Amino acid sequence: MLKKILIPIAADEVACRFDLAGEARIVICLKSGEMEGKTVVLPRAAEKLCHLILMENITCVICGAIEEEYYHFLSWKKITLIDGVAGPWETALNRHLQGTLSPGEILCDRSVEGRHVDHP
Repeated sequence: MLKKILIPIAADEVACRFDLAGEARIVICLKSGEMEGKTVVLPRAAEKLCHLILMENITCVICGAIEEEYYHFLSWKKITLIDGVAGPWETALNRHLQGTLSPGEILCDRSVEGRHVDHP
């Protein structure tokens, strides 16, 4: 089965909200193991974004916050959702492809009480 992943983005990061992202990265994982990608400008209405996801035959959405209504709708349509993700979109994509990305993951380097903490 062809894998198509959509990640709403803001610059190089996973957008903090599903419905407010101005762009999304769509990545197609080919049977050969290669990937193709494109960036698309997103509509501002979440309903139109859901329609785009269905029309593009997206199989997985990696995003930040998402309203419960849209989460349930996309889940009902059998789309895998990994929500609550924060950090660089490429890191999120790579972690997903490795099978190690979970909902709610923070993928950014950060400091905690003056110490530097790396996230895998």
